[in-house]
Amino acid sequence: MEYNLKSGYTAKKSVLAVIILITLSKFSIDLGFALKPYMVFLIIFSVIHISQIYFEKMQLFEIGLILFYLAYSFSGAFSLYPASSLRIIMGISLYLACYFIFKTILKKSNNHIIEKSIGTAGIIFNAASLVLYIAGLKTLAMAGEGERVSHLGVMVDRNYPRLIGLLEDPNFFVFYNTIFFTYFLCNANSLKNRIGLLLCLVSNLLTFSRGGLLALIILFSLYVMLNNPLRQLKILAGLAASISVIAYIAIVQLKFDIYGILDSRINDFSNDGGSGRFELWGRAWDYFSSNVVFGLGAFNFSDYNSFEYQDSLTVHNTFLDILSESGIIGFSCYLLFILLVLYQLVENKIYKKKPYLFLVFIGFLIQMVSLSVIINDIFFMYLAILSVYLQNEKHSDSGTSFKRRDLAG
Repeated sequence: MEYNLKSGYTAKKSVLAVIILITLSKFSIDLGFALKPYMVFLIIFSVIHISQIYFEKMQLFEIGLILFYLAYSFSGAFSLYPASSLRIIMGISLYLACYFIFKTILKKSNNHIIEKSIGTAGIIFNAASLVLYIAGLKTLAMAGEGERVSHLGVMVDRNYPRLIGLLEDPNFFVFYNTIFFTYFLCNANSLKNRIGLLLCLVSNLLTFSRGGLLALIILFSLYVMLNNPLRQLKILAGLAASISVIAYIAIVQLKFDIYGILDSRINDFSNDGGSGRFELWGRAWDYFSSNVVFGLGAFNFSDYNSFEYQDSLTVHNTFLDILSESGIIGFSCYLLFILLVLYQLVENKIYKKKPYLFLVFIGFLIQMVSLSVIINDIFFMYLAILSVYLQNEKHSDSGTSFKRRDLAG
């Protein structure tokens, strides 16, 4: 079969392949920055189909995003650790290049193909992650000492067997899974999507991520508010019954103390300062207070933190991370980008037409309070899908208006 981008079959396979490869982000090559599987795919794609790679007029939020990255990168000129700034600038350039190539693939498909690919990739991602988690539990000594000991799909963190699945961090697992969770939740009218939603709930629960689970609870509450609550009772009842059966098997048959672990995680919050996040946030604010205009410089927080506190952790808060590293200028540009996304979501009534796209962004913002997400694969994927959807809607509306004028004439 000859490869043809205009073929619906080919478009579907290409979109699905990229989304699945994005979930395999931990299988990367270290070149000073992470070269990931989907990036290799997109680079090869662009070389083979260079004549079909083109750029259309950008959305408002995309202009805001570019403006932010320019301001953020510019802050690196004032950094004490220019090598770190250069590394993140190279990463930003690679991510943006892949972003526009992926948009080209998306534009050769349609909304139905994109959403079907999200559903299929979501099931594969969660099912594979659960299989790796179970396999990891069987082979990893749960009483083993050490912090963040990982094997296959499980990470032992302070004696908690946390699911990481195909990723490297349980908190980022929920972040990646947000787009699949919201898609299945908003399209739970088929057996496939109900199964996907159940897999998402189980895998997210097994990450024992306090911030991630709180975000999902908020998202579900927003979903109920945006829809008739009575219509959601059947889905909710079915999920509750399914989770109860799974919980019974795990707790009674497999002797897995899920409730005890969740209770310990909640109680730990008052003692561990959000896993040390509060202290990191305080340091970030202090750095910003000393470098208000341009900040420390792009990607310099970890270097400062390592030098002064012998701790190379990131801020674990996107907003404070940007504020400390790029100052008020970079933060203002990022805030503009966020507001432009929200404006276009509301202006185009995405919360009614495609509520999962609205809920995903809200979920991302909530989780960014406890995660550092300057550049991120799944976040860029979401923006590309949103951009193409808005373009498709605009073209559809233009076509409808033309037909109406033609009929009136």
